[in-house]
Amino acid sequence: MARFLQQLLEVDEPLFTVGMNQLEKANGHAGIDTRLIADITHKAHEVMRKLGLDPSDTSGEELYHTLVSIVKTGVAERMLVETDYVLLPFDDDVVSFNLIDVIENSHHELGYENKIASHGQRSLRGEIVQRYLDNGRADETVVKDIVSDIGLLRESDQWYNDANANTKIGEDIAMKPYMLAIGDIFTDAFIKLKEDEAAVFKDETGRQHLIMPFGSKPPYERVDIVKAVGPSPNAAVSMSRLGLDAGLMAFQGDDQTGNEAIEYLKGERIDTDTLSVEKGIPSNYYYVLRYGAERTILVKNQDYSYNWQEPQRVPEWIYLSLISDKSWPLHEDLIAYLENHPDTKLAFQPGTFHFEWGVQKLSKIYARSHIIVINREEAVDITGKSYDSIHELTAGLHALGPKIVIITDGPNGSYASFDDKVVTIPNYPDPAPPYDRTGAGDAFASTIVAALASGETMETALLWAPINSMSVVQKLGAQAGLLHKEEIEAWLKKAPEDYRVKDLEE
Repeated sequence: MARFLQQLLEVDEPLFTVGMNQLEKANGHAGIDTRLIADITHKAHEVMRKLGLDPSDTSGEELYHTLVSIVKTGVAERMLVETDYVLLPFDDDVVSFNLIDVIENSHHELGYENKIASHGQRSLRGEIVQRYLDNGRADETVVKDIVSDIGLLRESDQWYNDANANTKIGEDIAMKPYMLAIGDIFTDAFIKLKEDEAAVFKDETGRQHLIMPFGSKPPYERVDIVKAVGPSPNAAVSMSRLGLDAGLMAFQGDDQTGNEAIEYLKGERIDTDTLSVEKGIPSNYYYVLRYGAERTILVKNQDYSYNWQEPQRVPEWIYLSLISDKSWPLHEDLIAYLENHPDTKLAFQPGTFHFEWGVQKLSKIYARSHIIVINREEAVDITGKSYDSIHELTAGLHALGPKIVIITDGPNGSYASFDDKVVTIPNYPDPAPPYDRTGAGDAFASTIVAALASGETMETALLWAPINSMSVVQKLGAQAGLLHKEEIEAWLKKAPEDYRVKDLEE
């Protein structure tokens, strides 16, 4: 029985079967797994018979294409409303009856070999956990410990809404804008330093340095591993949680780090079809030294091929951010793609090498950008205008091409220039001292783009963005604090009176 569920979940966890047997033993061998498999099989065969398919003589590919075909006929929502955790195994493959999976497979026109089943698998994980908890014979703590050990209880699953939660979900998904983020992806190892084992030194130029005893073995407090991060992956997760259909064009190795990143992204409902995996090359791995709320990052970027990956669906928005200096050919392909798809909007959050390349080399990127998001110092670097004049800085950036200019300014809040006006928005008050500032800027930029892509006004986008940044710095890493739309709106209702968009006078 455990092997059947393991096949449906496509997990390669050696302890999975042992863990499932432990769950059964802890619940008095109640046969919970047997009943679940019977329910799955019954529901699947019932749908197949309604579709005119013989459960004993139907291939996985035939079933898949039949399921995809009913999306356009409008009967998928009615036929699949009770099959959120239903999947069937075929040889070494799995076909999902989950409504979201079926709609996304149809919407993206995915072939059988590229189909997704992640929503059904996530729902099945939840169903297994819930059934063993509901049985009540085993201690709840014991159940949770076991399911956590075998990968059935995941933090990313808590945000999942199955098909039963909204019978109109098919309509909602079909209407979602598609955003494709492009940039580097890496895994962060956050190392929390003991404050009495390190110090910060400011030199005569005002530059700060993290110092530690040389040649020693200073103890650290803890280490936390955060997967699939970087400005573009952070933006993709942010936009997915805010209701967009998000994809990621990134480049990584074929190692365990890369595989875990892909699994995590799928759990966040990120389309990974344009994520390139190169054999024989490790995935990017960064070490983040945390000292107080600040961080110093040790980076090493691998030399990937950075070949353009043609998206299967034309995105309404492309979000370009931090990427390697080896990626210039990809930028040329991006420019060509944008020329062939004039309705696709480009959001540009420049990274390190974009600034090193300079304005002239990136002139076509700037010219094609619908929105650019940078900090005040970066705006000075790009335009050469006065640091003291936001109006001059925004005008200089508009002259390069962007229709909307966003300039962040640390504790002073942020500024936006659009529709021949310049406005300012303060930071949202922190409910507690910041825990970790990683990803605050990515949350800000991506939230503005997500709001605009969803049809919200610029004023609403500016009110949402600082709230998501505030939430991110309250947790470790760039993604743990990213909010859903309903959460942002709840924080907005509690905002102080002076939290509003104001015109900036010259």
